Amino acid sequence: MKLDADGNVHLTYCTNIHAGETWPEVRASLGKYLPRVKAALVRDEPFGIGLRLSAGAANELANETALSEFKTFLTQKNLYVFTLNGFPYGDFHGTPVKENVYLPDWRDDARLVYSNQLADILAAILPAGMDGSISTVPGAFKPLIRSDSDIAEMMENLVRHTAHLINIHQRTGKLISLTLEPEPCCFIETIDESVAFFKDWLFSPAARDLLMTLTPLDAEAADAALRRHLGLCLDLCHAAVEFEDADVAISKLKAAGINIGKMQISAGLRFAPVNDRTIDLLEPFEDAVYLHQTVANHDGALTRHVDLKQAFASHAANTKADEWRVHFHVPIFLDDLGEFATTQNFIREVLAIHREDPISSHLEVETYPWNVLPPEYRDVDVVDAIVRELNWVRNQLDLSRRD
Repeated sequence: MKLDADGNVHLTYCTNIHAGETWPEVRASLGKYLPRVKAALVRDEPFGIGLRLSAGAANELANETALSEFKTFLTQKNLYVFTLNGFPYGDFHGTPVKENVYLPDWRDDARLVYSNQLADILAAILPAGMDGSISTVPGAFKPLIRSDSDIAEMMENLVRHTAHLINIHQRTGKLISLTLEPEPCCFIETIDESVAFFKDWLFSPAARDLLMTLTPLDAEAADAALRRHLGLCLDLCHAAVEFEDADVAISKLKAAGINIGKMQISAGLRFAPVNDRTIDLLEPFEDAVYLHQTVANHDGALTRHVDLKQAFASHAANTKADEWRVHFHVPIFLDDLGEFATTQNFIREVLAIHREDPISSHLEVETYPWNVLPPEYRDVDVVDAIVRELNWVRNQLDLSRRD
């Protein structure tokens, strides 16, 4: 949905909530769900899509026949695509993903090839005059990065992708940015780590010089292109789980000149205090599919657990914690869940900042673990839940509609 009169700010949801790994599966889900979501929100206006494509689906959609059919579908249904989720490369539903969701990471040429193909697809379907964004993994899973050479490999592939985006812009006029998405237990998980990676690596003289060898740009233009085409995807669940301060986080990114090309509006779980009952309440959320990183806060000191099992073991060992926040995306309209809560208040804080001074032009609700949510939290039709989430965001952004 376009949220401003000029059509520069867009709100949607990420289609990774719908299972589908091949393009025929994704295409079928789009036909099933999107017209219903659009009809409930903006019947006569264009509706934007946050499209998730696996590497396999992207390869199939890149076929001229499939791409032509999809363009026709978008036109007929008054839909448009402005952002892609290029984070999960392979299967994302129904089978264990866990830390493999970050593979291939940005050290691997396969990640570069996949991201380049996504950019080509987005350029082909992005409406004229509209900027596009693609979210991606935050470099890599943190335990896999052991040296500066690993970081340099990631930087070099990200610069190579930037050169591809520059070429697209020069050929088509379509401006696309790649947005790295900080996440707990990843190479960049905090705002401070994000700022450091961009400052020391992506916006460094070494990155600029490499880009100059790949493009005809001079030094000044190469510096500007890196800042234009590389940015951050600010996921509000991830930031809240990391106990970020909303005002401080946004200020630091702005001060560093890092573009927030995409903001994912999502909520995690919050438990305070932490006791034996916490474990009972969390057990239904433990699943074999996704990582549910848990950050414990004790007197301001943070301890990170890569998954719920590790957090449970920490509690069993009598490790003190005042509060746990858990990376499990739950519907954003939920807040007080009786014996525990969500991180919805962090969303409210960020959207309040956005109302006064827009943070990003691409806003995307992302509640992908719908199919593994405990049944009591998904006892409504998924379309009704999506519509309710998007309306909740619209209410927060419009003082006259505030709930």
